[in-house]
Amino acid sequence: MATHFDPAAAAQPGSGIFGLPHSPDEAHVVVIPVPFEATTSYGGGTSNGPAALLEASKQVDLFDVETGRPYERGIAMLEAPAELHEWNERARERALLVIEAGGIDSGEAELLAAAKDVNGFSEKLNEHVYRTTKHWLEQGKRVAAVGGDHAISFGIIQAHAEKYPGMGVLHLDAHADLRVAYEGFTWSHASIFYNVCERIPGVKTLVQVGLRDMSENEHRYIEDSGGRIHAFYDAVLQQNRFDGLPWNQQVKQIVDKLPQQVYLSFDIDGLDPVLCPNTGTPVPGGLSFPEAIALVAGVVRSGRTIVGFDLTEVAPGPDGSEWDANVGARMLYKMIGWMLKSQKA
Repeated sequence: MATHFDPAAAAQPGSGIFGLPHSPDEAHVVVIPVPFEATTSYGGGTSNGPAALLEASKQVDLFDVETGRPYERGIAMLEAPAELHEWNERARERALLVIEAGGIDSGEAELLAAAKDVNGFSEKLNEHVYRTTKHWLEQGKRVAAVGGDHAISFGIIQAHAEKYPGMGVLHLDAHADLRVAYEGFTWSHASIFYNVCERIPGVKTLVQVGLRDMSENEHRYIEDSGGRIHAFYDAVLQQNRFDGLPWNQQVKQIVDKLPQQVYLSFDIDGLDPVLCPNTGTPVPGGLSFPEAIALVAGVVRSGRTIVGFDLTEVAPGPDGSEWDANVGARMLYKMIGWMLKSQKA
């Protein structure tokens, strides 16, 4: 790090994420922006999440009382290639035909063709994220991704599962995301963890926290998983709290289901929607900010290692509100800090 950098000063013009001066080659942590939300069927705007997070991050103070000085290891965000924005626009246009028709159940050729096009763009997106992640992992970096909708997570999880076979995924979300090809989209944001479970054998365990909105089929898929998926439903977490069970004890119950190496996949709507009112599909309930951070901290304090993560579904308000990005940027810095704290080297 350049000796003239002052972590207490205001972010300088042209600086990177969190106002830092690092290039990706210099940084220990590389953040991949993925501005893609082709299959979002309710609220939109998450493709603007990476840019909003970048801007909001420059207001985050770099000293953290829990994790110290994560910035000293170096953090850099890549630039999103122009083709990602193009893929998102083209895929979103084709997806709207299907979404407005309520899916492909009618069997109309036009809808089937549109869904096929969207799936094609999503496959290209998955490959881009996978190859980008794999490249930086091979350089010895720690890698994170920011979305975009939750569908963007497949490629980064795939690359980490190859490097860390037998890893677990800790998934914070209001939704189970275990639907099969939702609305005809194989790579729907609502299908991300169905695809992970079906297509990435390197993921040993999926632990889902905060679930409060799901289909009966998703619930059955969890029940029939043979113990590979562990769900901690929001209603149960809240009832335990009402009955006097401290959150740190609930965190221990959650973390005990995870193997040694853990990947975090956090949809911002796993939080109380007061903290993310503009996310694509907000649901009442959820974790407070301190509870979510205590969950991440609990993974590290247990002696487990956080190997990588993604943060998705952050969307700026249509009126320009920065609140969601403000919360997201602070969540991002905390996740980076605890990830680095979990690692021995």
